[in-house]
Amino acid sequence: MNLSGIGVNNCNCISSILDYSHEIPYVYGFSTESIMIDFNKVKSLISEADRILLTTHDNPDGDGLGCCAAMYFYLREIGKDCRIIICSKMPSEYSFLNSEQIFEVHELEQHQDWIKNVNLVVIFDVGNIKRLKTICSEINSHSLPTLNIDHHPHDDDDLFTYNLVDVNAAATGEILYNYLKLAKDEQLPKEVCEGIYTAIMTDTGSFRYSNTNIKCHEIAIECFRSGINHSYIYQQVYESKSKGRIKLLGNILSNLTFECDDELAWFIIDKSTLDECDATPEDVGGLTDFVRTIRGVEVALMILDSGRDTCRINYRSKGKYIINGIAKTLGGGGHPLAAGAVLEGSMETVLPKVLNETKQSLQEQKYQSK
Repeated sequence: MNLSGIGVNNCNCISSILDYSHEIPYVYGFSTESIMIDFNKVKSLISEADRILLTTHDNPDGDGLGCCAAMYFYLREIGKDCRIIICSKMPSEYSFLNSEQIFEVHELEQHQDWIKNVNLVVIFDVGNIKRLKTICSEINSHSLPTLNIDHHPHDDDDLFTYNLVDVNAAATGEILYNYLKLAKDEQLPKEVCEGIYTAIMTDTGSFRYSNTNIKCHEIAIECFRSGINHSYIYQQVYESKSKGRIKLLGNILSNLTFECDDELAWFIIDKSTLDECDATPEDVGGLTDFVRTIRGVEVALMILDSGRDTCRINYRSKGKYIINGIAKTLGGGGHPLAAGAVLEGSMETVLPKVLNETKQSLQEQKYQSK
Protein backbone atom coordinates (compact mmCIF):
# COMPACT_ATOMS: atom_id res chain seq x y z
CA MET A 1 0.00 0.00 0.00
CA ASN A 2 3.00 2.31 0.14
CA LEU A 3 3.17 4.43 -2.99
CA SER A 4 6.77 5.40 -2.30
CA GLY A 5 8.11 1.90 -1.68
CA ILE A 6 11.41 0.99 -3.33
CA GLY A 7 10.94 -1.43 -6.20
CA VAL A 8 13.22 -3.70 -8.18
CA ASN A 9 15.55 -0.87 -9.07
CA ASN A 10 16.65 -0.01 -5.52
CA CYS A 11 16.63 3.70 -6.31
CA ASN A 12 16.43 6.56 -3.85
CA CYS A 13 12.76 7.46 -3.53
CA ILE A 14 10.96 10.54 -2.38
CA SER A 15 9.81 10.04 1.18
CA SER A 16 6.10 9.91 0.41
CA ILE A 17 3.50 10.51 -2.27
CA LEU A 18 0.72 10.44 0.27
CA ASP A 19 -1.21 13.35 1.69
CA TYR A 20 -4.21 12.39 3.76
CA SER A 21 -5.80 15.82 3.31
CA HIS A 22 -5.97 15.58 -0.49
CA GLU A 23 -9.31 14.97 -2.19
CA ILE A 24 -8.31 12.35 -4.77
CA PRO A 25 -8.67 8.75 -3.51
CA TYR A 26 -5.90 6.20 -3.93
CA VAL A 27 -7.17 2.63 -4.12
CA TYR A 28 -4.87 -0.36 -4.50
CA GLY A 29 -5.87 -3.84 -5.62
CA PHE A 30 -9.36 -4.91 -4.57
CA SER A 31 -9.05 -3.49 -1.09
CA THR A 32 -11.81 -1.20 0.13
CA GLU A 33 -9.20 0.79 2.01
CA SER A 34 -8.77 4.32 0.66
CA ILE A 35 -5.91 6.71 1.21
CA MET A 36 -5.14 9.95 -0.54
CA ILE A 37 -2.79 10.82 -3.37
CA ASP A 38 -0.87 14.05 -3.34
CA PHE A 39 -0.41 14.62 -7.05
CA ASN A 40 1.78 17.62 -6.23
CA LYS A 41 4.51 15.23 -5.12
CA VAL A 42 4.11 13.23 -8.32
CA LYS A 43 4.54 16.56 -10.09
CA SER A 44 7.75 17.16 -8.13
CA LEU A 45 9.06 13.75 -9.14
CA ILE A 46 8.50 14.54 -12.81
CA SER A 47 9.83 18.09 -12.42
CA GLU A 48 13.12 16.81 -11.02
CA ALA A 49 13.70 14.48 -13.97
CA ASP A 50 15.44 16.01 -16.99
CA ARG A 51 15.18 12.97 -19.26
CA ILE A 52 12.01 10.85 -19.21
CA LEU A 53 11.19 7.63 -21.03
CA LEU A 54 7.51 6.86 -21.70
CA THR A 55 6.37 3.34 -22.47
CA THR A 56 3.57 0.77 -22.25
CA HIS A 57 3.06 -2.99 -22.51
CA ASP A 58 3.67 -5.32 -25.44
CA ASN A 59 0.77 -5.68 -27.90
CA PRO A 60 -0.14 -2.09 -26.96
CA ASP A 61 -3.72 -0.83 -26.86
CA GLY A 62 -5.48 2.52 -26.96
CA ASP A 63 -5.19 3.16 -23.23
CA GLY A 64 -1.42 2.73 -23.02
CA LEU A 65 -0.68 4.39 -26.36
CA GLY A 66 -3.09 7.26 -25.72
CA CYS A 67 -1.49 7.95 -22.34
CA CYS A 68 1.99 7.89 -23.84
CA ALA A 69 0.98 10.43 -26.49
CA ALA A 70 -0.80 12.72 -24.03
CA MET A 71 2.10 12.72 -21.57
CA TYR A 72 4.64 13.22 -24.35
CA PHE A 73 3.03 16.45 -25.55
CA TYR A 74 2.71 17.70 -21.97
CA LEU A 75 6.37 16.94 -21.19
CA ARG A 76 7.53 18.49 -24.44
CA GLU A 77 5.57 21.64 -23.57
CA ILE A 78 7.40 21.97 -20.23
CA GLY A 79 10.78 21.45 -21.87
CA LYS A 80 11.62 17.86 -20.94
CA ASP A 81 13.88 15.60 -22.95
CA CYS A 82 11.41 12.75 -23.49
CA ARG A 83 10.81 9.90 -25.90
CA ILE A 84 8.15 7.22 -26.32
CA ILE A 85 9.80 3.85 -26.83
CA ILE A 86 7.61 0.74 -26.94
CA CYS A 87 8.59 -2.91 -27.11
CA SER A 88 6.37 -4.05 -29.98
CA LYS A 89 4.89 -2.69 -33.18
CA MET A 90 2.18 -0.04 -32.94
CA PRO A 91 -1.21 -1.32 -34.23
CA SER A 92 -2.20 0.43 -37.44
CA GLU A 93 -5.53 1.64 -36.05
CA TYR A 94 -3.64 3.91 -33.67
CA SER A 95 -1.32 5.40 -36.26
CA PHE A 96 -3.21 8.70 -36.03
CA LEU A 97 -1.53 9.20 -32.65
CA ASN A 98 1.81 9.01 -34.43
CA SER A 99 1.33 11.79 -36.99
CA GLU A 100 4.47 13.48 -35.65
CA GLN A 101 6.40 10.18 -35.52
CA ILE A 102 6.69 10.28 -31.73
CA PHE A 103 6.51 6.49 -31.21
CA GLU A 104 9.63 4.35 -31.55
CA VAL A 105 10.00 0.58 -31.35
CA HIS A 106 12.82 -0.44 -29.04
CA GLU A 107 16.11 -1.45 -30.62
CA LEU A 108 19.06 -1.97 -28.32
CA GLU A 109 21.79 -0.45 -30.48
CA GLN A 110 19.66 2.53 -31.42
CA HIS A 111 18.34 3.39 -27.96
CA GLN A 112 20.73 2.14 -25.27
CA ASP A 113 22.93 5.28 -25.15
CA TRP A 114 19.89 7.52 -24.66
CA ILE A 115 18.11 5.21 -22.22
CA LYS A 116 21.06 4.74 -19.87
CA ASN A 117 20.90 8.43 -18.94
CA VAL A 118 17.14 8.47 -18.30
CA ASN A 119 16.13 9.96 -14.92
CA LEU A 120 12.63 8.47 -14.82
CA VAL A 121 10.66 5.83 -16.74
CA VAL A 122 6.91 6.50 -16.76
CA ILE A 123 5.06 3.26 -17.48
CA PHE A 124 1.38 3.22 -18.44
CA ASP A 125 -1.19 0.43 -18.13
CA VAL A 126 1.25 -2.35 -17.22
CA GLY A 127 0.18 -4.83 -14.57
CA ASN A 128 3.51 -6.67 -14.73
CA ILE A 129 6.87 -5.10 -15.59
CA LYS A 130 7.78 -8.22 -17.59
CA ARG A 131 5.32 -7.04 -20.24
CA LEU A 132 7.87 -4.38 -21.18
CA LYS A 133 9.98 -7.18 -22.69
CA THR A 134 13.39 -5.84 -23.85
CA ILE A 135 12.76 -2.45 -22.23
CA CYS A 136 12.48 -4.22 -18.86
CA SER A 137 16.04 -5.49 -19.36
CA GLU A 138 17.24 -1.94 -20.03
CA ILE A 139 15.51 -0.66 -16.89
CA ASN A 140 17.14 -3.33 -14.73
CA SER A 141 20.52 -3.00 -16.43
CA HIS A 142 20.74 0.74 -15.71
CA SER A 143 18.80 0.69 -12.40
CA LEU A 144 16.32 3.24 -13.71
CA PRO A 145 13.56 4.55 -11.38
CA THR A 146 10.05 3.73 -12.58
CA LEU A 147 6.72 5.49 -12.07
CA ASN A 148 3.87 3.05 -12.68
CA ILE A 149 0.55 4.67 -13.62
CA ASP A 150 -2.14 2.02 -13.95
CA HIS A 151 -5.64 0.83 -13.13
CA HIS A 152 -4.91 -2.91 -12.99
CA PRO A 153 -4.78 -4.72 -9.63
CA HIS A 154 -1.22 -5.54 -8.55
CA ASP A 155 -0.21 -8.36 -6.25
CA ASP A 156 3.25 -6.91 -5.73
CA ASP A 157 3.81 -3.16 -5.49
CA ASP A 158 7.59 -3.69 -5.32
CA LEU A 159 7.83 -4.34 -9.06
CA PHE A 160 8.09 -0.59 -9.64
CA THR A 161 9.83 2.22 -7.77
CA TYR A 162 6.66 4.30 -7.49
CA ASN A 163 3.06 3.16 -7.92
CA LEU A 164 0.15 5.37 -8.88
CA VAL A 165 -2.66 2.82 -9.13
CA ASP A 166 -6.43 3.26 -8.94
CA VAL A 167 -8.38 0.12 -9.83
CA ASN A 168 -11.63 2.09 -9.70
CA ALA A 169 -10.55 4.22 -12.66
CA ALA A 170 -12.17 3.25 -15.95
CA ALA A 171 -8.84 3.61 -17.74
CA THR A 172 -5.27 4.63 -17.04
CA GLY A 173 -6.16 7.70 -19.10
CA GLU A 174 -8.54 8.79 -16.34
CA ILE A 175 -5.69 8.79 -13.78
CA LEU A 176 -3.40 10.66 -16.15
CA TYR A 177 -6.12 13.23 -16.80
CA ASN A 178 -6.40 13.88 -13.04
CA TYR A 179 -2.66 14.46 -12.85
CA LEU A 180 -2.49 16.73 -15.91
CA LYS A 181 -5.38 18.86 -14.65
CA LEU A 182 -3.45 19.51 -11.46
CA ALA A 183 -0.17 20.03 -13.30
CA LYS A 184 -1.60 22.52 -15.82
CA ASP A 185 -4.66 23.92 -14.01
CA GLU A 186 -6.15 25.03 -17.34
CA GLN A 187 -7.81 23.65 -20.46
CA LEU A 188 -5.72 20.80 -21.83
CA PRO A 189 -4.52 21.34 -25.43
CA LYS A 190 -6.00 19.38 -28.31
CA GLU A 191 -2.95 17.19 -28.89
CA VAL A 192 -3.01 16.07 -25.23
CA CYS A 193 -6.77 15.48 -25.32
CA GLU A 194 -6.53 13.28 -28.40
CA GLY A 195 -4.45 10.82 -26.39
CA ILE A 196 -6.64 11.05 -23.29
CA TYR A 197 -9.85 10.60 -25.30
CA THR A 198 -8.39 7.59 -27.13
CA ALA A 199 -7.45 6.00 -23.80
CA ILE A 200 -10.89 6.52 -22.25
CA MET A 201 -12.85 5.59 -25.39
CA THR A 202 -11.05 2.32 -26.05
CA ASP A 203 -10.98 1.02 -22.47
CA THR A 204 -14.71 1.66 -22.07
CA GLY A 205 -15.60 0.11 -25.42
CA SER A 206 -16.63 3.50 -26.78
CA PHE A 207 -18.41 4.28 -23.48
CA ARG A 208 -20.45 1.04 -23.56
CA TYR A 209 -18.76 -1.17 -20.94
CA SER A 210 -19.82 -1.38 -17.31
CA ASN A 211 -16.69 0.48 -16.20
CA THR A 212 -17.98 3.67 -17.88
CA ASN A 213 -18.63 6.28 -15.21
CA ILE A 214 -19.61 9.93 -14.89
CA LYS A 215 -15.94 10.93 -14.88
CA CYS A 216 -15.46 9.36 -18.32
CA HIS A 217 -18.13 11.60 -19.80
CA GLU A 218 -16.79 14.67 -18.01
CA ILE A 219 -13.36 14.00 -19.49
CA ALA A 220 -14.92 13.48 -22.93
CA ILE A 221 -16.66 16.85 -22.66
CA GLU A 222 -13.36 18.62 -21.97
CA CYS A 223 -11.76 16.77 -24.88
CA PHE A 224 -14.60 17.95 -27.13
CA ARG A 225 -14.01 21.52 -25.97
CA SER A 226 -10.34 21.24 -26.89
CA GLY A 227 -11.36 20.62 -30.50
CA ILE A 228 -10.67 16.92 -30.99
CA ASN A 229 -12.35 15.20 -33.94
CA HIS A 230 -14.07 12.41 -31.99
CA SER A 231 -15.69 10.93 -35.11
CA TYR A 232 -12.30 10.64 -36.82
CA ILE A 233 -10.77 8.96 -33.76
CA TYR A 234 -13.66 6.47 -33.61
CA GLN A 235 -13.36 5.68 -37.31
CA GLN A 236 -9.61 5.11 -37.09
CA VAL A 237 -9.93 2.73 -34.15
CA TYR A 238 -13.13 0.85 -34.99
CA GLU A 239 -13.73 1.29 -38.71
CA SER A 240 -10.33 0.74 -40.31
CA LYS A 241 -9.95 -3.02 -40.07
CA SER A 242 -7.85 -4.89 -42.59
CA LYS A 243 -9.35 -7.41 -45.04
CA GLY A 244 -7.28 -10.05 -43.28
CA ARG A 245 -8.94 -9.27 -39.97
CA ILE A 246 -12.44 -9.58 -41.45
CA LYS A 247 -11.49 -12.93 -43.02
CA LEU A 248 -10.09 -14.00 -39.66
CA LEU A 249 -13.31 -13.01 -37.90
CA GLY A 250 -15.31 -15.09 -40.36
CA ASN A 251 -13.00 -18.05 -39.79
CA ILE A 252 -13.26 -18.04 -36.02
CA LEU A 253 -17.03 -17.56 -36.06
CA SER A 254 -17.28 -20.65 -38.26
CA ASN A 255 -15.13 -22.64 -35.86
CA LEU A 256 -16.31 -21.55 -32.42
CA THR A 257 -16.65 -24.15 -29.70
CA PHE A 258 -19.40 -23.71 -27.10
CA GLU A 259 -19.20 -25.35 -23.69
CA CYS A 260 -20.56 -24.95 -20.15
CA ASP A 261 -24.18 -24.78 -21.32
CA ASP A 262 -23.04 -22.50 -24.16
CA GLU A 263 -21.90 -19.84 -21.67
CA LEU A 264 -18.28 -20.35 -22.73
CA ALA A 265 -17.27 -19.74 -26.35
CA TRP A 266 -13.66 -20.37 -27.27
CA PHE A 267 -11.51 -20.39 -30.38
CA ILE A 268 -7.89 -20.92 -31.35
CA ILE A 269 -5.72 -19.09 -33.85
CA ASP A 270 -2.48 -20.58 -35.14
CA LYS A 271 -0.07 -19.65 -37.93
CA SER A 272 -1.96 -21.71 -40.52
CA THR A 273 -5.17 -19.81 -39.70
CA LEU A 274 -3.41 -16.46 -40.05
CA ASP A 275 -1.85 -17.53 -43.35
CA GLU A 276 -5.17 -18.81 -44.69
CA CYS A 277 -6.80 -15.44 -43.95
CA ASP A 278 -3.83 -13.30 -45.08
CA ALA A 279 -3.87 -11.91 -41.53
CA THR A 280 -1.20 -11.00 -38.97
CA PRO A 281 -1.09 -11.25 -35.16
CA GLU A 282 -2.02 -7.55 -35.16
CA ASP A 283 -5.42 -8.50 -36.60
CA VAL A 284 -6.57 -10.53 -33.58
CA GLY A 285 -7.32 -7.47 -31.42
CA GLY A 286 -10.98 -7.19 -30.48
CA LEU A 287 -12.00 -10.66 -31.70
CA THR A 288 -12.69 -11.89 -28.17
CA ASP A 289 -14.84 -8.83 -27.52
CA PHE A 290 -16.91 -9.65 -30.61
CA VAL A 291 -17.45 -13.27 -29.58
CA ARG A 292 -18.64 -12.05 -26.18
CA THR A 293 -21.54 -10.26 -27.93
CA ILE A 294 -23.17 -13.57 -28.88
CA ARG A 295 -26.46 -14.10 -27.05
CA GLY A 296 -26.05 -16.56 -24.19
CA VAL A 297 -22.25 -16.36 -24.15
CA GLU A 298 -20.95 -15.13 -20.80
CA VAL A 299 -17.22 -15.73 -21.33
CA ALA A 300 -15.22 -15.57 -24.57
CA LEU A 301 -11.76 -17.12 -24.74
CA MET A 302 -9.05 -16.84 -27.39
CA ILE A 303 -5.89 -18.97 -27.50
CA LEU A 304 -3.35 -17.58 -29.97
CA ASP A 305 -0.20 -19.44 -30.96
CA SER A 306 2.32 -16.60 -30.68
CA GLY A 307 5.19 -18.64 -32.10
CA ARG A 308 8.46 -19.54 -30.40
CA ASP A 309 6.57 -22.11 -28.28
CA THR A 310 4.33 -19.60 -26.48
CA CYS A 311 0.58 -19.03 -26.52
CA ARG A 312 -1.33 -15.86 -25.71
CA ILE A 313 -4.59 -16.23 -23.78
CA ASN A 314 -7.34 -13.61 -23.83
CA TYR A 315 -10.57 -13.59 -21.78
CA ARG A 316 -13.66 -11.38 -21.89
CA SER A 317 -16.68 -11.70 -19.60
CA LYS A 318 -20.11 -10.06 -19.60
CA GLY A 319 -20.15 -9.96 -15.80
CA LYS A 320 -21.68 -13.19 -14.56
CA TYR A 321 -18.23 -14.72 -14.15
CA ILE A 322 -15.00 -13.14 -12.89
CA ILE A 323 -12.14 -14.20 -15.12
CA ASN A 324 -8.98 -12.46 -13.88
CA GLY A 325 -8.63 -15.18 -11.23
CA ILE A 326 -8.36 -17.76 -14.01
CA ALA A 327 -5.77 -15.63 -15.79
CA LYS A 328 -3.82 -15.27 -12.54
CA THR A 329 -3.78 -19.05 -12.09
CA LEU A 330 -2.27 -19.27 -15.57
CA GLY A 331 0.42 -16.72 -14.70
CA GLY A 332 -1.32 -13.62 -16.02
CA GLY A 333 -3.84 -11.15 -14.67
CA GLY A 334 -6.05 -8.21 -15.56
CA HIS A 335 -9.48 -6.87 -14.72
CA PRO A 336 -12.45 -8.89 -13.42
CA LEU A 337 -14.08 -8.88 -16.87
CA ALA A 338 -11.02 -8.54 -19.15
CA ALA A 339 -7.84 -10.51 -18.54
CA GLY A 340 -5.14 -12.58 -20.16
CA ALA A 341 -1.89 -14.46 -19.88
CA VAL A 342 1.06 -15.76 -21.89
CA LEU A 343 1.92 -19.43 -21.44
CA GLU A 344 4.98 -21.34 -22.54
CA GLY A 345 4.30 -24.39 -24.66
CA SER A 346 2.67 -25.44 -27.90
CA MET A 347 -1.04 -25.21 -28.65
CA GLU A 348 -1.31 -28.97 -28.03
CA THR A 349 -0.05 -28.62 -24.45
CA VAL A 350 -1.52 -25.22 -23.58
CA LEU A 351 -5.08 -25.73 -24.87
CA PRO A 352 -6.15 -28.56 -22.51
CA LYS A 353 -4.62 -26.79 -19.51
CA VAL A 354 -6.41 -23.53 -20.26
CA LEU A 355 -9.75 -25.20 -20.96
CA ASN A 356 -9.53 -27.27 -17.78
CA GLU A 357 -8.78 -24.23 -15.59
CA THR A 358 -11.48 -22.17 -17.30
CA LYS A 359 -14.28 -24.73 -17.10
CA GLN A 360 -13.42 -25.62 -13.52
CA SER A 361 -13.52 -21.97 -12.46
CA LEU A 362 -16.83 -21.29 -14.22
CA GLN A 363 -18.35 -24.39 -12.66
CA GLU A 364 -17.18 -23.36 -9.18
CA GLN A 365 -18.47 -19.82 -9.59
CA LYS A 366 -21.82 -21.08 -10.88
CA TYR A 367 -22.14 -23.45 -7.90
CA GLN A 368 -21.21 -20.73 -5.41
CA SER A 369 -23.83 -18.36 -6.84
CA LYS A 370 -26.67 -20.78 -6.14
